[in-house]
Amino acid sequence: MKMQFAQICDLVETEPIRDRDIDRRALIGNWINSNPDTTSITRVNVYEADGKLQLQAFAVGPNGPIDWGTTAADVFAAGPASRTGAGFAATFDLGFAEVRLQAMIMKGLLVLAQFYLFKDDSGRDSYFLREYYAKTHDLFNYDN
Repeated sequence: MKMQFAQICDLVETEPIRDRDIDRRALIGNWINSNPDTTSITRVNVYEADGKLQLQAFAVGPNGPIDWGTTAADVFAAGPASRTGAGFAATFDLGFAEVRLQAMIMKGLLVLAQFYLFKDDSGRDSYFLREYYAKTHDLFNYDN
């Protein structure tokens, strides 16, 4: 017998929800790491383009922020019958490493789980990191 649900909250009747039907407004914005001493991702810009959620990440570098570029994200609703966007998942392929991001909104912050998997022969172990980001209102100049 094929399973139809994994937990009781999955057992709902609803009309099919397409990815584009999920309200993404809470996710969209410029998010700044709340930890001023981070050695990881300092900023994530989340926006919509061509009907898809897009991410641009910037990390701490020796001479300023390192732009990881842009990647598409999968959006997740708050529940199986919800149309409220509650989180996303995305992957950045940096060549030497793959970084998987999973995010959720909690108490107005973006909680970003980061999974680093090294693909080179450096001998570095894969690792996990979780940090918290606050939404900005574009009052800052990020080019410096």
